[in-house]
Amino acid sequence: MASGPGAATLKKCLEVLRDARNDSEQLAALLLVTKAVRAGELDSKTRRQIFDAIGFTFPNRLLSSRQAPPGCPEHTFRALGLTLLACFCTEPELAGHSQILNKIPTFADVLASPCQPDCTSMVDDAYQCLAAVLATPRGPREMVTKGAVSALCQAYVNGGYGSERALTLLLGLLAVLEAKCWQRDAPHLLAVLSKLSEEFVKAEDGSKFELCELLPRFVPLSPPLTEVSQGSECVRQLYKGLASILGSKLSQSQRDPALKLAASLTQACGSEWIPTGSTGSKFLALLVNLACVEVRLTLEEPEPWEVEGKKEVVTACYVLIEMGIQECLKGEESLLEEAQRTQLMRIMEEAFGAVVFYLRQVKEEELQDPFVFASVRILGAWMAEETSSLKQEICELLPFLVRYAKKLFKEGG
Repeated sequence: MASGPGAATLKKCLEVLRDARNDSEQLAALLLVTKAVRAGELDSKTRRQIFDAIGFTFPNRLLSSRQAPPGCPEHTFRALGLTLLACFCTEPELAGHSQILNKIPTFADVLASPCQPDCTSMVDDAYQCLAAVLATPRGPREMVTKGAVSALCQAYVNGGYGSERALTLLLGLLAVLEAKCWQRDAPHLLAVLSKLSEEFVKAEDGSKFELCELLPRFVPLSPPLTEVSQGSECVRQLYKGLASILGSKLSQSQRDPALKLAASLTQACGSEWIPTGSTGSKFLALLVNLACVEVRLTLEEPEPWEVEGKKEVVTACYVLIEMGIQECLKGEESLLEEAQRTQLMRIMEEAFGAVVFYLRQVKEEELQDPFVFASVRILGAWMAEETSSLKQEICELLPFLVRYAKKLFKEGG
């Protein structure tokens, strides 16, 4: 139960809520309860007592009411209903209740509507409810199917009160249901990507690198971004922003997210996101060069703890190196000039020497690591095209590769 001088009053209110003979008595008690809820004065036990006293029926009536007490804003009852549901949602078993899940369209409507100065508490409560729903087993799928994604996108793009919380919830949904989100709400998600891309190009401070971390979540693998004009414009903006970053002197913490963003664009668009001509070829050569340097720095003399912390960025570098392999093999159709292709082949050979060195250190208990799979895969892509490169080193590694392939085949069967 709440503590302090209001505890006795709150206890009395709960008794009134249970025993009220009419709506007026219940509403009077409810106003005091919601005041305590908004002040954050309630513990888990008290919140549960409120639910036991009124259940979902009364909040549902408040949400559907179009009237308001004399002299009060028209949304008064709706705001009270949302506050009570937000209170209930702090209990995980209630957050996943069908009565809460069925209110997702109501929460979404609050966020997608213009926020008046006296409605900020409603927006806070709607975000609190959706955040609680997202954390439940059924919540993410229900949010996608009931229109929460489009509402969150609108809330973020409009930039109103609490819009950064909309972005946080979108990130949570994309982390677990990316394909379904894009399948149902691609235009709205593209609008978010467009806004983020514009911010990325304009940013001149540390927020540029924060956006590098964020943007890959909004780059879809399917459908291709370049299929629609808005997506193509996003790609152009992202290239422009990355070109300005990677052409500058960077620290490790700045370079890593930039390489990961470049890799996500490459996975989504191949090399199409890089423009043709001299500027594009120089950028592509720089990108692959940086990726090769990162691979060598991480894998040539690996300390286990160092490699562990760099697996994500090195895997991104593998994506960029594979693009480099493909471009070097295109001949005259390549974005790269002949001299650049020759130079990159030599640089990539050095990087693959580091990959071979790393794989020779892999222990039996590490064979399940996805990073080992990624390393074997990129080495296979290189071996398929450069059959004479690193011949001695690869011959020495062959027993491991055969053993690893047999293990995967056996587990797959």
